[in-house]
Amino acid sequence: MGNLVVSKDKFAPCPCSSQVVYHKCCKPYHDGALPDTALLLMRSRYAAYAMGLADYIMSTTHPEHPAYNPDLVEWKQDLINFSRGTSFHGLKINEFIDGDPWAYVTFSAYLRQGEHDSTFCEKSTFLKVDGRWLYQAGVLGD
Repeated sequence: MGNLVVSKDKFAPCPCSSQVVYHKCCKPYHDGALPDTALLLMRSRYAAYAMGLADYIMSTTHPEHPAYNPDLVEWKQDLINFSRGTSFHGLKINEFIDGDPWAYVTFSAYLRQGEHDSTFCEKSTFLKVDGRWLYQAGVLGD
């Protein structure tokens, strides 16, 4: 995966590696539209991390997730710090198991923090609550 240049320009490629321009891919979700699938939520969350959109990450995280922090000010600052300290080089979807109310997305996220390769693979669990997909849990893989 090449180095991703994250831009809020509407004609820039979406950070989620979909090969679609941002304004036709994840921007509608960042602006309030609800993703129809957990896969679309997964992609939009990756893009939100890459763009430093902490409010979106917070609003799409299930309260049972271990990273959920009821201190919203502290949580938001932690997310902003993570995004600022990380360069996002791409997202690869390895598997998507659709369902209702549960769905699963296994992905590889290509990240760097300074000189450190922080790439990881995760199987994420998503739960549909009141018509909205939420990121409920994640298990790191190889």
